[in-house]
Amino acid sequence: MTPAPIPIPSRTQFVLDAIKHRILTGQLTPGQALVETELAAQFGVSKTPVREALKTLAGTGLVVMSQYKGVTVRMVDADMAREVYDVRLLLEPEALRRAVRTGAPLDAARDALTRADAAPDAAERSLANREFHRALYLPCGNPLLGRMLDEVRDQAALVSAVAWATDPSWDREAAEHREILRLALDGDADGAAHALHAHIASFVQRAFPSDPDSHPEEGHP
Repeated sequence: MTPAPIPIPSRTQFVLDAIKHRILTGQLTPGQALVETELAAQFGVSKTPVREALKTLAGTGLVVMSQYKGVTVRMVDADMAREVYDVRLLLEPEALRRAVRTGAPLDAARDALTRADAAPDAAERSLANREFHRALYLPCGNPLLGRMLDEVRDQAALVSAVAWATDPSWDREAAEHREILRLALDGDADGAAHALHAHIASFVQRAFPSDPDSHPEEGHP
């Protein structure tokens, strides 16, 4: 008996997950064209699930659809990076503060750090890094806050992938992760939130330094 074909929604999810993984691990680079027929052939599916997956990825900000250029992986520049990280700075430390104050278990964050340390390559380390941050904010007690951070999670990971390609600062960030988790496990909600804020801010500043001419200090012309 011939096995039943995989339902279209399942095929779409398969293609979606595969393309997202390639983007966030640097196998597909910013600006690279994503051709429906080529992707369909690679994944052994029709163009329909590929088209639906690309629409979803456009909604999350990972790809850009253009009438003239088709679909491409989103380019990352300083403005895009700062916008995404500004949202994280506003929301993520507060989410962690709330998670710590409610005594939420942070076992998933500890597990993610262990996976990051044992990761065989940059791709797996990047994925573990994403899981670490999500494990800190998800148990904040406010599902809407968690969903808001989830909405920028993929774009933040794309920024990180681009930054790590030129400056793989894994060791520094791993040390910062361990300190954030230590403070959180000690029940120091404010200290953990402050350390997380400094961690996020320092990363984007290192990767995309501000132009002093475009952001004058207060009191100066």
